[in-house]
Amino acid sequence: MDIFQAIIIGVIEGFTEFLPISSTGHMIVASRFLGVEENELTKAYEVIIQFAAILAVMLIYRNKLSFKKIDLWMKLLLAFLPLAIVGFIFKDTIKALFNVQTVAWMFIVGGIIFLVVEYFYKEQRAQIHDVEQTSYKQALAIGVAQIFSLIPGTSRAGATIIGGLLSGLDRKASAEFSFLLAIPVMAAVSGYDLLKHYQEFAHANWSAFAVGFVVAFVVAYLTIKLFLAFIQRFTFVAFGIYRIVLGVVLLMLL
Repeated sequence: MDIFQAIIIGVIEGFTEFLPISSTGHMIVASRFLGVEENELTKAYEVIIQFAAILAVMLIYRNKLSFKKIDLWMKLLLAFLPLAIVGFIFKDTIKALFNVQTVAWMFIVGGIIFLVVEYFYKEQRAQIHDVEQTSYKQALAIGVAQIFSLIPGTSRAGATIIGGLLSGLDRKASAEFSFLLAIPVMAAVSGYDLLKHYQEFAHANWSAFAVGFVVAFVVAYLTIKLFLAFIQRFTFVAFGIYRIVLGVVLLMLL
């Protein structure tokens, strides 16, 4: 992997990780079109840029990273458990789904779901406007919804945001719960991948890795800030349309 490829993939990770458009799906598609071989070294690079994205969230929500917020983090850990359990049990089955065709179809399915949910969703009926007011029951419901993100192209952010909207959270609270839930999820995934691929770092192009890390961090930070401003004024309809269009284009190219 050269520096140009590292920058492109870093931008994609930073931009898509927290938007409801599937970072994994975009990474699979981008790697294929950039000619980046899917190997152990690529996996090691993904650990680096995912860690950068985690740091961006932690910096933005640093005021919630304290023992005073233990109740919130207990809810987030509860929401994390369904994904962890199902992902561990079916990890081999899930790996077989990592292909562009699956991603394309899940882009379309996820886009349709967003359009349907937004059509019936009424912001004024939302009961939760502050992420810390989320109940344990709502947190578990969001965690169950997150299981669907194990299918490439579904989007972890998309699944959790939809789960939040259907559970009574408003758009901002749903997005923030999704951002915070990314911390234990991505920490677990990155930690597991690090243990599996740590030997590959000895053969890494550290210049490319360092550039990719910085790029992913900056892009992720700016994306979260812009996304929060966006949903204060607009709905998720645009993301639904984007997913459908991209999915159709990918199927046509295939």
